[in-house]
Amino acid sequence: MSDRPDARRLVFEDDFDGPDLDRTVWLPHYLPAWSSLAESAATYAVRDSCLYLTIPPEQGLWCAGDHSPPLRVSGVQSGNFSGPVGSTVGQQPYRQGVRVREEQETFWGWTPEYGYLEIRARGVVTPRAMVACWMVGLEDIPERSAEICLMEVFGNAVVPGVSAAVGMGLHPFRDPAVAEDFQAVRLPIDVTAFHTYAVDWTPDSAEIFIDGALVRRCAGPPTYPMQMMLAVFDFPSGPPGDEVPSLVVDWVRGYER
Repeated sequence: MSDRPDARRLVFEDDFDGPDLDRTVWLPHYLPAWSSLAESAATYAVRDSCLYLTIPPEQGLWCAGDHSPPLRVSGVQSGNFSGPVGSTVGQQPYRQGVRVREEQETFWGWTPEYGYLEIRARGVVTPRAMVACWMVGLEDIPERSAEICLMEVFGNAVVPGVSAAVGMGLHPFRDPAVAEDFQAVRLPIDVTAFHTYAVDWTPDSAEIFIDGALVRRCAGPPTYPMQMMLAVFDFPSGPPGDEVPSLVVDWVRGYER
């Protein structure tokens, strides 16, 4: 990599060693403005020095009746923002014209601007599930909306114990300064085992690493503060399965030059 993390200054670390989430850093909800805090609550536990995000069979749909395809999700995010009820001001709108159903209190937990950011995680992804870790602009200004994806794995792209197609790169959304640069790279990794997913983010590029090896380099990344999103998704219209989808996060770290 361009610089080793140990040559940088550690400025953020969450080892999930406490009895619960650090609520000064994380909100255990997924984009609640488009739903509500009650209906977007994650199913999670903090134990054994890890964060466990799961989707048990009884968990309800997110934005039921409006999001297509039907979706269930357990996620945490390190920031939160929206406009008033009825406005279109909010983070990562899932369709054009979607309106805020519940106004959110502005919350900036951990919102870095550049640095070497990494997580150590593993996942259980059924054929209809997905796990992901990504950074997204705060969208306090609509153009601050682009995404840096460190890891996105769909269960139907996994060969158990052999390989997985890992999505990574940039999505511009409403940021005209960022170009779409996203690719699913097939790698010989077992996603049920722990791996370290990282991005070296500078004003010029976003270099994405898995277990310390450079996998992709994307030029022209976002140039504003971003929040981290960690989530497991389930698409009920997919094939049935007995396993409970999960994302287990051992730690999250951020370094500055």
